[in-house]
Amino acid sequence: MSLDPLQYLDSLKGAGIRPGLAPVRRLLKRLGDPQDRYRSLLVGGTNGKGSIASSLASILQAAGYRVGLYTSPHLVDVRERIRVDGALISAGDLRSRVRRVRRAAREGVTYFEFVTAVAFDHFARCAVDLAILEVGMGGRLDATNVVRPELSIISNIALDHAEFLGPRLADIAREKAGIIRRGGVCITAARQATVLGVFEEACRRRRARLLRVGREIRVRSRRDGSLACKGPGLSLDTLSLALRGPHQRENAACALGAVGVLRERGFDIGDEAVRRGLAGVRWEGRMEIVGGRPPVLLDGAHNAAGAAALAKALGGFEYRRLILVLGILADKDWRGMLRRLAPLADRVIATRPPEERALPPEALAAEAGRWSRRVDIEEDPREAVGRALAEAGNSDLVCIAGSLYLVGAVRPLFIPSKGNGSVAR
Repeated sequence: MSLDPLQYLDSLKGAGIRPGLAPVRRLLKRLGDPQDRYRSLLVGGTNGKGSIASSLASILQAAGYRVGLYTSPHLVDVRERIRVDGALISAGDLRSRVRRVRRAAREGVTYFEFVTAVAFDHFARCAVDLAILEVGMGGRLDATNVVRPELSIISNIALDHAEFLGPRLADIAREKAGIIRRGGVCITAARQATVLGVFEEACRRRRARLLRVGREIRVRSRRDGSLACKGPGLSLDTLSLALRGPHQRENAACALGAVGVLRERGFDIGDEAVRRGLAGVRWEGRMEIVGGRPPVLLDGAHNAAGAAALAKALGGFEYRRLILVLGILADKDWRGMLRRLAPLADRVIATRPPEERALPPEALAAEAGRWSRRVDIEEDPREAVGRALAEAGNSDLVCIAGSLYLVGAVRPLFIPSKGNGSVAR
């Protein structure tokens, strides 16, 4: 064990993605199965998982519970993935947990499997009441899917990670449905008939209850901008959402549906805690305003559905011109993303996220030229942001989007990182 614990963690990046539960189960067994020492909840789906998970964590903390939150990927510091009551795992605790998990490892594990084990162990040592776990990719074979959740949330289904999950929505839905437990509860905001058919069949086979946003869970926007929601175990109005964008209504509905189910299972979550939690939640790099004059909007939209949600959300901003800084990974539907975003921009600056799978900015710029008259290339993300800010006036909007890797690379320009952990993703 000659490597520093964080250097060792970084060294696991080369293991890539390996769907399957057997290695992580064996690792967790050697750790004493820490994931069985507290109650848990799984949040899967294509987009909105982090928003739902962070909203639920905020609500439960407001209700007085000690809450673990596990999300991925991180923007700047790996410690962002593991939080208890909103606080990132300390650098000292991270090193200690990495050493402990490393001693228990008897076979090769991936970066995600290892960090998942670190999170489960940390939550057990912190004696959390409930851990909210964001699924990494898919669901059926994801390392988080070893827990016995109180309920499972599947936010929505869109085409993403087709090389692992399959080329059709039904294929992806079947993989995501793997987090539904026998006799459990599944909450979803998915709307497609094909997808709902997959979930309904999975719930029938497993004798699970399916709660659908728009049916069993209903949300309504009020004239004053607040939200009203009715569903099993709750009926609330005048709810204010801290997270921006019309798509956050459905994310909030999933979180509220979960609150109703948790109430049925004995959790004491008052209406005021729900209001405080939704109004106080923060989720970095997702529709996040980080600049003043000109305003700068960071959003991690990284697939066509996410780009569509961002495009719709931009309609709620007032600005003279939109300057778009875009960097996208080559294995995403980057053409579909450009079709949704580039026509809105007065200027597009194509850049390269700091990731080996990044699309060359020249290819991005060539395609963006079909939709926008002013397109430039700036290889370095920070230089691209500097160029956008130099051109923008106080009444313009600078939007930086296309990849969480891009957002993570430039966010410290506006908000210095407080962490000193590993920066591997």
